[in-house]
Order: sequence, then structure tokens, then C-alpha cells
Amino acid sequence: MNSSKNPSLRGKTLFISGASRGIGLAIALRAARDGANVAVAAKTADPHPRLPGTVHSAAEEIEKAGGRALPLVVDIRDEAQIADGVSKTVETFGGIDICVNNASAISLTGTLETPMKRFDLMHQVNTRGTFAVSQACLPHLLKAENPHILMLSPPLSLAPRWFRNHVAYTIAKYGMSLCVLGMAAEFADRGVAVNALWPRTIIATAALSMIPGVKAENGRSPEIVADAAHRILTSDARTTTGNFFIDEDLLREARVTDFDRYALTPGAPLLPDFFLDDEPALPGYE
Repeated sequence: MNSSKNPSLRGKTLFISGASRGIGLAIALRAARDGANVAVAAKTADPHPRLPGTVHSAAEEIEKAGGRALPLVVDIRDEAQIADGVSKTVETFGGIDICVNNASAISLTGTLETPMKRFDLMHQVNTRGTFAVSQACLPHLLKAENPHILMLSPPLSLAPRWFRNHVAYTIAKYGMSLCVLGMAAEFADRGVAVNALWPRTIIATAALSMIPGVKAENGRSPEIVADAAHRILTSDARTTTGNFFIDEDLLREARVTDFDRYALTPGAPLLPDFFLDDEPALPGYE
């Protein structure tokens, strides 16, 4: 990976979907420590009974970390809300340098157990939402000095094991990755980098509760993904595009050796995430 001349996000403006908690918030806080501007685009305006974080609490954390924040209540299923959020971001910060598509919906259910309402939600948020947010940000990214689009989505694989237990979710998640494949090629000549990032192990976020029998103690904190994302987003956009990065692999290339600091329980065995063909299968994915 070729680094940009300035491996810092100081003064850069990031539009991050799903940034009120989890990986999205971790990426925002890492950028904030550089002095970046962050548009926090998420649905949660008021505290959720079971999930931490709102756009307002995330904005407070970002500003405490050294960045500038703009809380935006945006449901990425609604292109009018996306357009309004992008417009407010440009009005506030003067442009957009980076688009991070982190928002995602999950339901690990089989074909007969997946109501069409849930199928539609996953496709509207994951595939359609990623496309819509990227589309809305692109006119501004095309004016930026080192523009990046980053999807939190997996490497593409046609291994049947990743489809058979939750075909609807897999199709929706791979839709995000197909956006990477297509947009990277489409905008390569115009200097916009489009990449995907995926964790090698499970990450302790709210989505983890959706995986039966999986415990946070066997995972890592979102900070490992944030550190990997920072490396991508500070790279040269013209030479770093069309990649499906894995967080741990990327950090090892950067000569990071201390991975214990990311573990929720140092010394506990780590479970691999879905969609990694080079990892041992989780139970039920043999």
C-alpha cells in the first residue's frame, strides 16, 4: 500500500453511516484524534433501550477526542435524508473527503425463517443504502484532494457455506462488496479510491448478539478495525483502490505486532469472522 504524503486525517471531512456506535464510532474517534471533521449519520436520535449511543453522544465523544462533529439523523433507506445530510455536511465543513459505509442490518436466518420485511430491510440498508450514500457523496469526493470510499464489507466468495445458513443476509452483505468491485473500476481514472475492510475475528459490537453461542470474550474491540481503516484512508487514493482488506493482515503489513491490546479477553481464543475462506469454519459452517 502506498501512503499519501500526509498520513493524517487532520482537516479532512468524513461522512460515516452508522457512526453512533460500534465500528463506525471507532473509525470516527480515530479520525477525530487527528483533528478530522466527522458527519455522524445514523438513525438513533434518542437513547435506545438496548443499544448504546446516539448521534448526539457520538458527536460529543468525537469533539472530546479532538475532532469536529456534525450529528445527522439519517435513515440511509431514504435518499432525501441522505441528500439533506450530505448537503449539511458540505455547508458545515466545506466538502467531503471520505465516505465510510458502515451502516448494516443483519439477520442470520434461513430462507424459510426470513420474513420478506427483514429481507427488504437488509437489502435496503446494506446494498441500496451503500450505493445511495456513495452516490450522494461522489460529486463532492470528485473535488477532494485524496478521496476515499470505504465499505465495511467482506471479500467476495462463492463458497456455498457462506450462503446456506443465511442466504438473504449474505446476498445483502455481498451487495456492498459488489459496489466496491464496480465503483473502484468506474472511478479509478478519476482518482477516487473504493475499498472494503473486514475483520479477521469477531468484533464486540451490538451485531455480535445476533450470532448464537458467540461471546464477546472471544473477539476483539472495534479499535482494530478503526486502526486498519485509518491506514486505508490515509493512503494514496490513486494507487490504493479495489482492495478487499482484512484488518489484521493490513496492520501486520504495517509492522504492528501487539494485537493483545485489541482482545476483549487477553489470552482467550479468538473466533474468526464470517466470509473468510482461509479460516477454520465456525460451527455449522463446515
